[in-house]
Amino acid sequence: MEKRTVMLRIGELWLKSEPVKKQFMKTLLRNVRAALDAAGLTYEIEEFRGRVLIHGDAEQIAASVSRVFGIVDVSICTTCGNTPEEIGQAAVALAKEKLKPGMRFAVRAKRQFVKGFTSQQLAAAVADAVWNEIPGFVVDLDNPEYEIFVEAREYGGIVYDDRIPAQGGLPLGTAGRSAVLLSAGIDSPVAAWLMMRRGVVLSGVFADAGRWAGPATRGLALDNARILSTWSPGRAFPLWVVPVEMFLNAVYASCDTHYTCLFCKRFMMRVADKIAANNRLEGIVSGENLGQVASQTLQNMKVITASVETPILRPLLTYDKEEIVGIARKIGTYHESPGDTTCHAVPKKPATRSDSEKICSEEGRMDLEALLEEAVASAELWIAKDGEIYQKERRELVAD
Repeated sequence: MEKRTVMLRIGELWLKSEPVKKQFMKTLLRNVRAALDAAGLTYEIEEFRGRVLIHGDAEQIAASVSRVFGIVDVSICTTCGNTPEEIGQAAVALAKEKLKPGMRFAVRAKRQFVKGFTSQQLAAAVADAVWNEIPGFVVDLDNPEYEIFVEAREYGGIVYDDRIPAQGGLPLGTAGRSAVLLSAGIDSPVAAWLMMRRGVVLSGVFADAGRWAGPATRGLALDNARILSTWSPGRAFPLWVVPVEMFLNAVYASCDTHYTCLFCKRFMMRVADKIAANNRLEGIVSGENLGQVASQTLQNMKVITASVETPILRPLLTYDKEEIVGIARKIGTYHESPGDTTCHAVPKKPATRSDSEKICSEEGRMDLEALLEEAVASAELWIAKDGEIYQKERRELVAD
């Protein structure tokens, strides 16, 4: 009996050892179920070696799971018996919708654990079946205008003609947990998304500069967290909103303001470091991009890195701005009209070079530890989940 279903393809997971692969697949399928449950869909999942089939509303299922990290692409398929005749019939039904006489056509065939014919013989049988119903196409295996993929496996036949790109990467939850410095800008949400794509579960940290920041800044940072939560359906994305206005007041009262951006970034790292320690997070993700702004020279990054012992992860380090904007548009965090997000603490001539001795000397003019403790103690905890965001009491445990 033929029926429409969705097939998932898994990429680099199959390069892992068997124990690791088993664990990653378990996490992937848990994430797939979470995505389908969040979408309110009814479904049934079958797992085979190298293939995952999901039965239900194929179009809606495909749209949901194509956003799940760890999946390379998805196809809406026809499943049938695994004989060449049954697969041929299913292929004909599919080809009638798109294949026209004169078009260049190809059949791509695979066979696994099915005896009685080879992959080449299967491809030829399917092409003959299609020719009998739609004669006049041109066989072109190198540059076809239309191609059908057929698979004969021990559990049945699979026929499809489209591969919908998914996100690739690793299943979310397979590569540890980290804090991410999240802002109202373009870069940090992209950095967060790239780390999520590599399997890292994130907790956001937003430095709220109060009067030093434009009025749209806080709202955009919250919105970035909300949007990122749509890429991890069913899982909370915590966001710590930490007030740093008092710190910036102290900088302008006591320090050489040419180094304000460095002071601020080092302070943000220290805040994230404390939150990471309190919540068993293993790294700090930053949207820094080499040479993009004054604080992101190699010399200044060295000084920033020295402010904490927790590893700092910079996934955007070598990206061009155009690449970052392209990803931001794709994931939904690019705002065409963001409003006023100006940072009024940025000096007219920010320092592009510094050294740890000079910066530590300047920081010694402030009661840094007291400012840090006050900022972390005053933090608000917000929870983003499935495209919504709400404030949660500070004392409650961060959802993982």
